Amino acid sequence: MSQSNPASTNDSGVSRGLWSSRFAFILAATGSAVGLGNVWKFPYIVGENGGGAFVLVYLLCIAIIGVPIMMAEIYIGRSGRHNPIGSMRLVAERNLSSPAWRISAVIGMIAAFVILSFYSVIGGWAASYIGHAAMGDFNGGNAESIGKLFGDLLASPKQLLAWHTVFMALVILVVSQGLKNGLERAVSILMPALFILLLITVGYATTTGHFGEAVSFLFTPDFKALTVNGVLIALGHAFFTLSLGMAIMMAYGSYLGRDVAVGRTAVTIGLMDTAVALLAGLAIFPIVFANGLEAGAGPGLIFQTLPLAFGNMPMGDLFGTLFFVLLLFAAWTSGISLLEPVVEWVEENTNMERTGSAIFVGVLCWLLGIASVLSLNVWADVAPLDMFARFEGKTIFDLLDFFTANILLPLSGLLTAIFVGWFVAKESLKADLGMSDGTFALWLNFLRFVTPVAVVIVFAYNLLV
Repeated sequence: MSQSNPASTNDSGVSRGLWSSRFAFILAATGSAVGLGNVWKFPYIVGENGGGAFVLVYLLCIAIIGVPIMMAEIYIGRSGRHNPIGSMRLVAERNLSSPAWRISAVIGMIAAFVILSFYSVIGGWAASYIGHAAMGDFNGGNAESIGKLFGDLLASPKQLLAWHTVFMALVILVVSQGLKNGLERAVSILMPALFILLLITVGYATTTGHFGEAVSFLFTPDFKALTVNGVLIALGHAFFTLSLGMAIMMAYGSYLGRDVAVGRTAVTIGLMDTAVALLAGLAIFPIVFANGLEAGAGPGLIFQTLPLAFGNMPMGDLFGTLFFVLLLFAAWTSGISLLEPVVEWVEENTNMERTGSAIFVGVLCWLLGIASVLSLNVWADVAPLDMFARFEGKTIFDLLDFFTANILLPLSGLLTAIFVGWFVAKESLKADLGMSDGTFALWLNFLRFVTPVAVVIVFAYNLLV
C-alpha cells in the first residue's frame, strides 16, 4: 500500500493507509452503496409498488435500519484497523466478549465474494450494452427486436464469459493498486462522473414532456397503492442498498481517521445513496412515460424497456450510450467494494502482497462466476435444489442470489447490530463515535431494539414468502 498516504499503525505494528479526507471516504462508501440496485432495481420496485408512498417508507427504513447498522460496521473497522474478521475479533476481545463474534464478518465476507461472482456477470451486461447503444443497435427497434438482443446475449456463454472477464479485470485492476492509487483514485473519478452523467440524463428527461408526471409518480404518496408486501420490500431494499452485511463498511472503516464523525458521515452516505436512487427514477420514468411503457416493468426495465425507448427518440444513440456508461460506473464502484474485504484479509494473513492478493481472490471469484454464466444458457435447466418446493426451478444463479440476499446478509447485519448494541461498552462506543448524549442514546436504542426486529422481519419474510 502506498506510503505517501496518511497512515496509522494497528496493534500488530502494521502501517495502514488512511483515506486522505472524510470526503474521500464518503465517495468510496457511497460508490459501494450506489450500484445496480439504485439505477436498476430501485426505479422498477418503485414502479411496482405505487410510487411516492413507497419512497416515504423506504426513506424511513434507511433511517431505522440502514444508518444504525452502517455506523456499527464503520465503528468496528475503525476501532480494529484490521481486515473485517480481525477487527471483529479485536473489538470483541477488548470488550471481554467471545472472539466467536467474528463469525459476523466471516459471513459478510463470504456473501461479498459470492455476490461479486454473479454481480460481475450483470456488470458485463451493462458493459456490452454501451457498444450496442453507441453502434445504433437500438434504432427503430420494437419490443421483439430489443428482446431478441437481450435474449441472444444471455444465450451466448462466450459473450457472457467475455464481458464477465472484462468487468472482473476492471475490478481487480483498481483493488490491486491499494488505497491511494486504487480505491481512492477510482472513486474520485468514477463517482463525480456518475453524478454528472445522471444529471445529464435527468436534464434530457425534462425535455420529454412527461417530467412532471414522473415527479408526481415518485413524490406524491398514494397509500392505497402501498401493500404490506410493498413495505417489506422497502425494508429489505433499504438494508441491501447500503452494502450492509457484506463486511464492506468494516473494511473501508479500517482506513478511516479518528477525527471523522462516524454518525454524520453515515447519514451523509445514506442521503447520497438515496439521492442517486431518486435521480435515477427522475431520469428513467419520464422516458418510460413518454414512450407509453410500463413503469412496473420489473428487472427488464433497464435492459429491454429503456433500450426500446432510446431506439425511438431523438439523440437516442448518445443518451443510450451515456446511460449504460453510467450503469457500468455504478456497477464498477460496487464491484471494487465487494472485492476489497476478502483481498484485505488475504493480504494480512498470507505472504502475498496487495497485487497478488487481488489477482488471487479476483480469479477465484471469476471462476465461481462461470457457474452463473452457464446457468443462463447451457445449465438453464439445472436446478440443484429442485427437490425442495421453495427452490423449485431455481438455477445456480438464482440460488446464489437467494442465499446471499435472504440469508447471509441479514444474518451478518443482525449479528453485528446485536454485538455492537449489547456487547460493546457504551462508554467506548460514545467516545469513539463522538456523538452528543441525546443522539447517541437515540442511535443505541434503534440499534438494540428497532433495527434487529426490522431485520428479523425481513429475514422471516424472505424465507417464508
